[in-house]
Amino acid sequence: MADETHCSEFRDWEVDTAACNGVKEEKQLSAAQRRNYSLCRRKTFSAFVATKRNHSEANAPSWHCCGQIFNDHSAIHKHVARTHDAEIQQVTKDSYERLFSKLKEEPETKQPNEFKAEDVDISTWIPNVSHVSTEQLKNGPGRVLLYYHYCQVKDPHVICAWQKALCEKLHLSGKIRVATEGINGTVGGTTVATDIYIEAMQSHPLFRMGKDDFKSSDGGAECFTDLKVGVFKEIVPMGVDPDVLSYQQAGVHLEPEEFHKEVETLLAKGDLCDDTILLDCRNFYESKIGQFTQCLAPDIRKFSYFPDYVDQNLELFRDKKVLMYCTGGIRCERGSAYLRSKEVCKEVYQLKGGIHKYLERFPEGFYRGKLFVFDERYAISSNSDVISDCRYCGCPWDRYELCSTRSCCQLVLSCTSCRQDGRTACCPTCQAKGRARIEASPPHKEECECTDQRPRIPQDVPPHPD
Repeated sequence: MADETHCSEFRDWEVDTAACNGVKEEKQLSAAQRRNYSLCRRKTFSAFVATKRNHSEANAPSWHCCGQIFNDHSAIHKHVARTHDAEIQQVTKDSYERLFSKLKEEPETKQPNEFKAEDVDISTWIPNVSHVSTEQLKNGPGRVLLYYHYCQVKDPHVICAWQKALCEKLHLSGKIRVATEGINGTVGGTTVATDIYIEAMQSHPLFRMGKDDFKSSDGGAECFTDLKVGVFKEIVPMGVDPDVLSYQQAGVHLEPEEFHKEVETLLAKGDLCDDTILLDCRNFYESKIGQFTQCLAPDIRKFSYFPDYVDQNLELFRDKKVLMYCTGGIRCERGSAYLRSKEVCKEVYQLKGGIHKYLERFPEGFYRGKLFVFDERYAISSNSDVISDCRYCGCPWDRYELCSTRSCCQLVLSCTSCRQDGRTACCPTCQAKGRARIEASPPHKEECECTDQRPRIPQDVPPHPD
């Protein structure tokens, strides 16, 4: 069965990037002016999309443009960004000129205590790298960092601007989400550059992160297509307002050694263990290529489905001790908080630092297979086990490739032999499209056969030992 795009957790970036392209043409503007220009462009983009909406279909919104019908936000946004960019830029420039004239005419009315991004000199948070050559920042041994930090961020736009400037100075690529609840990021670059980045995060007055807060793996800037930094409602998209459900309500954190002992006890009991659930709260395409032995791995496509999964499977967790884990720990923070809020579990624990930290301590432990990562590598490994297979011939295989159909962004497990035979699509529907060389507009991902046949929220039963 095929798999969801590796960028699912960051899908909103495509729209943000398209909406900000015009700023790059205005290099002569100051930082504050560029922010105003970017704001004008985003508003113009949103207004243009709104004019294409069919308001007669309240329950199933759609957008009509250029003789086509689009049934989801991402599809219409991509179409507008690609086809109507010139119109957007012209309207943006007109709007910006009007705004600029208005700002010049209006007196300064800002209150003394009002806090804005342009009031903060982010240069004080940018480390001096004069002792480091550009060559050292751009070339040489590299790595990828994964981290998150929950804290109160009064103005996430200031942190966003700082992160973008910091990463550009260090020639880092990657993805960073900033919100009022904290920061979540994964960046790649040279070892020298990432060391400086860690030091900057440790010394920042708001974060003051420790070295153990960062998980690292072999890689570099080439593991990402570009740098994407933005402000969001949540630093991990679960779809539940952080003001309603805080990370502070999370379960008990277990160090890798403690978690290892709990899993060891669970496995030792075998069929006799009916009071504990080892829960993988990642997406199915992640758990498919690597997971803890005897875990419950929900067949969900993205983390925002997790709350609904819990709601529809409450009896599964009733009076149970739950051991929860994810890639780096961040999804467990909100996921365990949501599960605890239902007040059905006996206890809820989570693996501190996630699988990443566990594998550092137990590379040949109870986690077998690959660890899925959200970058161009798709997966990293610490052991030689292959727990998944080729979707076509069934031979052991765990290396993902993008579906070969131009309009599809899903991942597929297709071995070398099958790929040589032309079997490179995620499902028969996409395979047929590939053969027919259809060049029509990209369909909504949910229309892909392999996704359409999977229940959005599965009903599960407790797992049994192999």
